[in-house]
Amino acid sequence: MAKHRRYPSAGRIFRPQPVQQLPQLLELPEGCRRIVVEVEGYEDVAFWRGILDPYESNSLRFDISVPLSPTLAKGKKTLLGRASECNAGHIMCMDSDFDYLFADQTADARIINASPYLFHTYVYSTENFLCYAPSLHNICVKATKNDAKIFDFERFFADYSRAIYPAFVWYAYSAQISTPDIFSLAHFKNTVRLGYLDIDDCGAGTLEWLRRQVAKRTLALENEHPEVAAGLGNFEQLLARRGVTPEQTYLFMHGHTLMDNVVTVVLEAVCSKLRLLSGARIRTSGCEGQALLNEQSNYTNSLFNVRDALLFNENYRDCFLYRNLQRDIERFLREEIFVK
Repeated sequence: MAKHRRYPSAGRIFRPQPVQQLPQLLELPEGCRRIVVEVEGYEDVAFWRGILDPYESNSLRFDISVPLSPTLAKGKKTLLGRASECNAGHIMCMDSDFDYLFADQTADARIINASPYLFHTYVYSTENFLCYAPSLHNICVKATKNDAKIFDFERFFADYSRAIYPAFVWYAYSAQISTPDIFSLAHFKNTVRLGYLDIDDCGAGTLEWLRRQVAKRTLALENEHPEVAAGLGNFEQLLARRGVTPEQTYLFMHGHTLMDNVVTVVLEAVCSKLRLLSGARIRTSGCEGQALLNEQSNYTNSLFNVRDALLFNENYRDCFLYRNLQRDIERFLREEIFVK
């Protein structure tokens, strides 16, 4: 008979819990092929499910998961370190970071470009797709249940991108020449982040403040590092060949900075106004007493967290960089999976 272990410090008997039987995976349909897909981390599983879902059928399934190893290491470096293990039945999906922009000038970019089994976002990271400007009105609708258009997201992020473009060039070039201490991510983040948004005139006041911040920082960089500044022109030409324009800079900037310090700030400001608008509409509807309270309560209960709505955004499929990823996946399926 098994003995129970007693822990003196706890003063109570420890009874081992029975091991629960784990659920079994559903069997694939007859003749269906399964492709194992590894991604950088748990937060990427849902994103890549949305990317790959349209390609599933009765003859093809994707099984998406994070790397599993004794060290539990995750991330892009972990995936690239095992890139040689990939084949038609085992692929990897990851953030592009700067590897797309730097073409074959870095070791990681050369590994990605040489393999038909490695897929990357083209935008800096998955967050940049989630923050695709034409999709942000829909995020506001999900969060506030108000479809009124009070802010032009596409205009704002084109203006925002133009404002930060000089700082982005410095940051990306510092990374490309392996001297990130010249203009580190922390400095870039502090330069381009938004602490507030005045939505009047599509954020014109906020953007004017931002332009002054960027001009101040880039002028200091030019004075401190004139030898680096001399190479910016050729680097901008490289960026242009990869599809970077001043109006679309936000798609290529550090993804978490974009989501956490720019887009979330903008969405919260706009959604706050939309909630006020909905509340005013309810109050002027003619309802009184308990009926008014019930309507206000119903509206409040229907609201959704802005960040949660953003994390589940899938309305980025008309982005030109998404079409590049789509092309890569379809070429892989055509040449590696459905080979006649």
